[in-house]
Amino acid sequence: MSSLANQRILITGASGLVGSRLSAELAKLGAQPVAAVRRPVRDEARELYWNPDRGEIDRAKLEGIDAVVHLAGENIAEGRWSEEFKRKILESRVKGTHLVADALAHLERKPRVFVSASAIGYYGNRGADVMTEQSSPDDDFLAKVCQQWEAAAQPARDAGIPVTNIRIGVVLSADGAALAKMLTPFKLGLGGKVGSGEQFMSWITIDDLVGAIIFLLSRSEPVVGPVNVVAPNPSTNLSFTKTLGRVLGRPTVLPMPAFAVKLLFGEMGDALLLSSTRVAPTALQSAGYQFQYPELEPALRHLLNR
Repeated sequence: MSSLANQRILITGASGLVGSRLSAELAKLGAQPVAAVRRPVRDEARELYWNPDRGEIDRAKLEGIDAVVHLAGENIAEGRWSEEFKRKILESRVKGTHLVADALAHLERKPRVFVSASAIGYYGNRGADVMTEQSSPDDDFLAKVCQQWEAAAQPARDAGIPVTNIRIGVVLSADGAALAKMLTPFKLGLGGKVGSGEQFMSWITIDDLVGAIIFLLSRSEPVVGPVNVVAPNPSTNLSFTKTLGRVLGRPTVLPMPAFAVKLLFGEMGDALLLSSTRVAPTALQSAGYQFQYPELEPALRHLLNR
């Protein structure tokens, strides 16, 4: 493992839930996080301008960047998926990734690693089958997005830059994302399984997601290719529901049937709430990453201070 002290690390999506936490943790290690921002730059040392919609990025300021973490993309859980919103989901990932990858490919001094986000949506709805990095992709909307998202980093690969595609699972944090949205109904005793409850949910705490990214950045030998960033013990929806209820000390007796999910949320609900994706972090564990929170109940107790 190599030290990150004094390394300049570019982060896109730096103001988001994961990016802001990653920036803070890197700063603690003595690294110099540089945020890609779409507004005019206010801090020349810590910010770099980009606008993926316009295909603009400050290529001159990319020179001297040691590593890149690309996290930017439209939030897929913002609401129902209209055709227009699905287009935004795809384009925000593909255009942004290609812009960064192409800019990096043309640098005089190229970064030593490009960690580019993807998602376990790559595998689609696969029931109880265990997915590893070698598993084939599905052919639904999210799977196709993930395939194009990962392919958009090709200019960096062609230029000899090691590319790590982190396929991120359901991120658990009390400050945002899925868990934060669940807390109010569960605290009110309105929680319950969704659909059959048998669908697998491959989760990861924000602590381990950030820890895994830092681990991958710190390696002297980059892990090239896809890396599943999920805890080693995925949970069924029913098990997750019961565990969260137990941690909060609340009943979980109000199920949401599948037809109600589809009625309320449409295609988004089907993909995010009813699909079953059981994923193993094979490459991450093989590389030597030690999870801080591999089990669900201790993870929830940590996140919710219970």
